[in-house]
Amino acid sequence: MLITNIKGLVGLHPKDKLVLRGGEMKNLPVLENAWLLLEDDLIKDFGKMSEIPSHIANLNTQISGTGKYVFPSWCDSHTHIVFAASREEEFAMKIQGKTYEEIAAAGGGILNSAGKMQRATEEELYESASIRLKQMILKGTGAVEIKSGYGLTLESEIKMLRVIKRLKADFPISIKATFLAAHAFPTEYKSNQKGYIDLIINEMLPKIAAENLADYIDVFCEKGFFSVEQTDEVLKAGAKFGLKPKIHANQLSVSGAVEVGIKNNAISVDHLEETNQETILALKNSQTIATLLPSCSFYLGISFADAKSIIAANVAVALATDYNPGSTPSGNMNFVVSLGCIKLKMLPEQAINAATLNGAAAMEISKELGSIAVGKKANLFITKPMPSIAYLPYSFGETQIETVILNGKIYNG
Repeated sequence: MLITNIKGLVGLHPKDKLVLRGGEMKNLPVLENAWLLLEDDLIKDFGKMSEIPSHIANLNTQISGTGKYVFPSWCDSHTHIVFAASREEEFAMKIQGKTYEEIAAAGGGILNSAGKMQRATEEELYESASIRLKQMILKGTGAVEIKSGYGLTLESEIKMLRVIKRLKADFPISIKATFLAAHAFPTEYKSNQKGYIDLIINEMLPKIAAENLADYIDVFCEKGFFSVEQTDEVLKAGAKFGLKPKIHANQLSVSGAVEVGIKNNAISVDHLEETNQETILALKNSQTIATLLPSCSFYLGISFADAKSIIAANVAVALATDYNPGSTPSGNMNFVVSLGCIKLKMLPEQAINAATLNGAAAMEISKELGSIAVGKKANLFITKPMPSIAYLPYSFGETQIETVILNGKIYNG
């Protein structure tokens, strides 16, 4: 497949550039008036139209990129798209001013989803998650991480992870699975937190490892959920089974979650709506990626992460959707990139890098995805005609994506 007369080929980072830290995030290389050749499922070559070799220029399978930009696919490194039902019954509660904690106390929140999850069949979960995933792909997402965490029992957590494994097998995008039984304490363990942690460590983890169901382990480290000490215990247990940490940190308070994540060599610490100088200094002195989830802040009406200070500290920042039924019922990475600019005050170049190469790095797949480089996987999207790169985040609420390409083939859902 040959794409010709491309207005701008976006994200031409060197193939060995696997993550962008701090000031590097402003650098988004673009080749103007370009061609791009895809062969099998890889990027074969690219260059300027004025220098296109004649044997390439005459290929039959051509797409015109006139007036359009070609981007690497979005890499969404934090989602919860396997869930049994939506939670719009909590929507009015939010509008009336109920807090996240108040909704949870009233029987809503994670435990609401857990009850519905336990009643759903694996087939029902697979079908509904497939619909969500197709919608995400058509909005430009070419790699995704999916968490469990709405099961909270051995049977339901395994059920969720088996669904994710089926999605991995059936969809043409890279999918990473994360084990998140430490998402909330089930009602029956409210007064026996140690009992639930023992269940995670002694029963769930061995079963998950035996079936090779997860790549990462996650904990919701927050006041009212899992303490720093409990988080440390679960992460260390996961490491014994080869599961690397990617944790929920500092969503509602400066809790010490970032520091315990870094201590356990977390690939990423996600959320970070609440930070202070000590938090940012800890990130600065680590290799851990800060994954920010601005559509969660938008939906819940909570603080937005201090992206500018985090980037200024030479930290690698990724953007992801947090798609879930309770706090972010959207998997639209284009809107996340817009919010990155509008609410996090990131430059368009920074937000795009955060949603592509750094998102791939937060899933440890930036050797294959996240930028345009010869030999990388051909997961791309072509925009409608646009005046500039900045027009994509500027025009929030509208889709600028015209064609999605996965593994070198056009994807129509």
